[in-house]
Amino acid sequence: MAQHRKPGSPSYPWRRPFAAPGAAHRKPRSGGAVRTTATLTLAGAASAAVAGGGTALADPQPGPDQVRSEIDTLHHEAEQATERYHAANEAVARAERELERVSLAADSSTDRLNEYRRALGSHAAAQYRAAGMPPEVQLALSSDPDTYLARAAAMDRSGDRQADALTGAQRQLRDLEQLRAEAAELTEELTGARDRADAERDTVETKLAEAEALLETLTERERQRLLSQDAHATGPGPGTAASAAAPLAAPAPAAGPRAQAATTFALGQVGKPYGWGATGPDAYDCSGLTQAAWSAAGVALPRTSQSQSGAGTRVSRDQLAPGDLVFYYPGLTHVALYIGNGQVVHASRPGTPVRTAPVDSMPFAAATRPA
Repeated sequence: MAQHRKPGSPSYPWRRPFAAPGAAHRKPRSGGAVRTTATLTLAGAASAAVAGGGTALADPQPGPDQVRSEIDTLHHEAEQATERYHAANEAVARAERELERVSLAADSSTDRLNEYRRALGSHAAAQYRAAGMPPEVQLALSSDPDTYLARAAAMDRSGDRQADALTGAQRQLRDLEQLRAEAAELTEELTGARDRADAERDTVETKLAEAEALLETLTERERQRLLSQDAHATGPGPGTAASAAAPLAAPAPAAGPRAQAATTFALGQVGKPYGWGATGPDAYDCSGLTQAAWSAAGVALPRTSQSQSGAGTRVSRDQLAPGDLVFYYPGLTHVALYIGNGQVVHASRPGTPVRTAPVDSMPFAAATRPA
């Protein structure tokens, strides 16, 4: 947390360090630039000089309701960037797997090419040793004509093998050329995916830094009141005894054992902090929670909320059953897990722990029942 935080201010779990896949290639950058810019922008409500009077009047500070609205917007924008960040990292992982496959195929093709080269070299050496001596002379000088004729037949067969070796070598050269072109394309794709991930990570960090700076404009009491409220949740806020209570029981029975296991797991995470990019076990973001819940049930879900929406059977709002995934907002940028009785459990946003909420507390977009 920055040094300008007032004494007693709460800590914000979204500022936790996060090791991104492929992060080793990132260039170091100044960690204070974003924070300083956001702080100056928010705290520097310009003083206006009254014409002719020379008296500076401070612009009115935004009220708590306006601050909360702006923070909600920043958190939503950060969540959208987070999902794009996950998608970029999935592209990184796919490109890395494909590049590894191409590399192994190229190694194998190179080994086969070297075998053909050795075969061609052996044949060329045999021809060189016999060069300049006509076959009839070799036959005349041979003490064993039968042996010579057998060797001549072997040379004919060797010629066939030489032709096969030459054809094989040419084929391997073409394969290698194609694999090298594919590797170059994959390397470019990998670089682009890493750049996109870096850009989205920067966007998330900027949005969260701006939200944190906005919180700093409030009094301690106003901050605690805002953090204890969640437009998408029911129940007590962070830092209260109930938010760290024992795991809740599922409000309604699930349709099958896997859905029941996913629901039970998700409810067992209630009270744990939100962490962007987190997939547990100590913190979660929205799609990280649903992925972990269904993983506990033996079902592998993709990483992003958008890709999770395609992992299963679509169901309508009135067909929801415990364990179903519920997606919100037009871009499907937020996902929760339905637990029955009109409730979902989800990792809502930074500063708010995993908790339950009414299914209609956010703009419903779609729902999916994982297989």
